Amino acid sequence: MSTPAPLSAAPTAASLWTDEDLLSRMLSRQEVAWKEFHRRFDRLVYRCIHKVTCRFPGSIGSDDVREIYAQFLFGLSARDMHKLRSFDADRGNKLSSWIGLLATNTAWDFLRAVARQPQQTELSDAEELGLSDRDPFDHLLEKERWSRVNDTLREFSDKDRDFVRLYYMDGLTPEEVAEEMQISVKTVYSKKHKIRCRLQRALSPMMRDTLFQAA
Repeated sequence: MSTPAPLSAAPTAASLWTDEDLLSRMLSRQEVAWKEFHRRFDRLVYRCIHKVTCRFPGSIGSDDVREIYAQFLFGLSARDMHKLRSFDADRGNKLSSWIGLLATNTAWDFLRAVARQPQQTELSDAEELGLSDRDPFDHLLEKERWSRVNDTLREFSDKDRDFVRLYYMDGLTPEEVAEEMQISVKTVYSKKHKIRCRLQRALSPMMRDTLFQAA
C-alpha cells in the first residue's frame, strides 16, 4: 500500500484516492480524508435517509433528517470507528454500498426510537417494522422505553450489554451480531437464550403490567 499523502495535500489530489486509500486515511484520522468523505458521500447518505423518511411525510421534518445524519456520523466514529473498520472490500462490496447501508439502518433506528414514544402514534407503521416474527418478549423490548430497563442492564457485563443493544435495540440479524462481536452465529443464539431468560426473570413484573394495560 502506498504511503498516505500528508495532511497538506491539495484537495484535488484527494478526489483521485481509491476507496481503500480514503478509508485508510479516515482511520488514521486525517482531516483532509474526512473532508473528502463528506464531498464524496454526503449526497448518498442524505438520499438513503430520505428514501426511508419519505414514507412518513407528516411525521418527519428537516430537523429530524439532520438529527439522523448526525447520528450516522456519530456511529461512524463510535468504538474507535468500528463500523468503518468492519468494511471488507475483499467480499466484493463497494465502500459506497456499505456507507449507504449504514445510513439506511441509522434512519430506521431513528424511526424505531420515535415510534416508541406514545405521542408519536402516527408512526405506528415504523413501530411494527420487524415485529411480525418476534415473540411477545421481543415485542415488549421494542416498545418499552429503554430507561425502564437501565437498572437491570447495569448488572450485565459490557459484552452482554453490547449484545442487548445490537440484537434488541439496533435490530441486527444473528449473522450481523456475530460479525460485530466477532463470535459465531451459534454463540449468538446461545447468548440470546441466556440473556433473554435473565431479562425475562428481572423484567417479568413490568411484562405483567404491560400485558394488563394492553388487555
